[in-house]
Amino acid sequence: MGGQPLYLAPRLGERLRSLLESRELLHTLTDALGSPLNMVVPEQLAANLERFRAVYGRHHLSGQVFFAHKANRSSALLRRLAATDAGVDVASLGELQHALGAGFTPDRIMATGPKNPEFLWLAARTSVTVGVDSREELEQLALLGRKFALPPLRVLLRLSGFEAAGVRVLSRRSRFGTPLTEREGLLEAVERHGAAVELAGVAYHLDTTSVTEKATALEGCLRVLEECRSRGLRPSIVDIGGGFGVDYLADGGQWERYTTELTGAVLGTRPPLTWDGHGYGLRNEGGTLRGSLGLYPAHRPVAGPHYLDELLAHAAPSFGGRPLAALLLEHLYDLYAEPGRALLDQCGLTLARVLEVREPENGGELLVRLAAKADDIALEEHGVLMDPVVVPRCPAPADTGPVAVHLFGTRCLETDLITRRTVFLPRRPGPGDLLAFTNTAGYCMDFHATHAQRQPVARKVAAWEEGGAWHWCLDDRYWPTTSMDPRGFDMGGAQ
Repeated sequence: MGGQPLYLAPRLGERLRSLLESRELLHTLTDALGSPLNMVVPEQLAANLERFRAVYGRHHLSGQVFFAHKANRSSALLRRLAATDAGVDVASLGELQHALGAGFTPDRIMATGPKNPEFLWLAARTSVTVGVDSREELEQLALLGRKFALPPLRVLLRLSGFEAAGVRVLSRRSRFGTPLTEREGLLEAVERHGAAVELAGVAYHLDTTSVTEKATALEGCLRVLEECRSRGLRPSIVDIGGGFGVDYLADGGQWERYTTELTGAVLGTRPPLTWDGHGYGLRNEGGTLRGSLGLYPAHRPVAGPHYLDELLAHAAPSFGGRPLAALLLEHLYDLYAEPGRALLDQCGLTLARVLEVREPENGGELLVRLAAKADDIALEEHGVLMDPVVVPRCPAPADTGPVAVHLFGTRCLETDLITRRTVFLPRRPGPGDLLAFTNTAGYCMDFHATHAQRQPVARKVAAWEEGGAWHWCLDDRYWPTTSMDPRGFDMGGAQ
């Protein structure tokens, strides 16, 4: 392929960069445990939590950070988080059981999402805070409380359909939460079941990257809290959910260049950049570009804790243009947040072994088959475009120069593409090399993994660095005391 390579180099933190430099360890683990292989770095999760906590501190806010468990099912990550003061947001019966078993006490657990009767019963029985999406769910929870003579159950009312004062700004439609226009019936139900439920606060969940939309929702929650207080209720929590984002790429210029060139490829003004001309939502209709780019904004300089900081500094028009953080502080409201992807930033990677490298008959991009399925490395399932890192089998491979490749999986399907785009690598990979897909811990590691064609899903290990070396254990063998002997002395790690 002519022209300069269109790299999308991943952003690497110190821990992942150091782990990738441990070439022999990565190959040894993959030889022993198979390809693909997921690796998580629990200490990075604790460090990310501190960055979110620092934002709370800058704005003098109290509250809790809840890890959105659905983003990764790792036991090691959950157990490491249990050793901090963070909470966990669970969205299924299994996740609730996992959190309790990992060391979280009920006061640090919040149950959200769609709930079956078994999930709701265990949440009620253990007295975790429940985020309710509807009046019907509230009624069901109150019934459980009365039937089993439970103390009042703490609830957060999840709301949706917010509208800004003044200039018309609507938050996008969500299937989660009660529309704001129906809040009267919901609050009446809270009052009617006052002996069974305790209103702790209100919440929202928005699937958007827009700070303005989320600020609109937060401002709307503040108005509802005022309404609750006028009714004699005493809620004190605003839960702003997740969606703080991750900056996946090291160079924003590469992202701008790639998306510009992709547009040209769709319009036919340059050679294709994807398998079979896939446009990621863009299409060419008679020389006119149609559709919209269905990709995650992989370069997001304002993401994670910085995004939270910007949201809290946003002005609230219906409160005289005052910053949202100032309003929370003035009313002594606690701020709850539920980061998933953002809390898992730089917390893991996925290794896949190269099985075959083929030259196509008509020339062009190399065809590289990996010992993995597309479901095992679900970056593109979440719209994330990012280059893998080549981890050579030999310490000093021949320098072949940049190459363009297509990455395929092991399933007997034409659609088993690890990535639909043409990937540019700084050197030609060979059979036995590893491709390391970095920053996969947030949703892209095991959220879509399946046993299709009776092929195994990736095993998972936890890794930590001590004494200048990396140590590891199987994910479910990791505890915060893994590297300590019973007397509390450092043992240096063990397999």
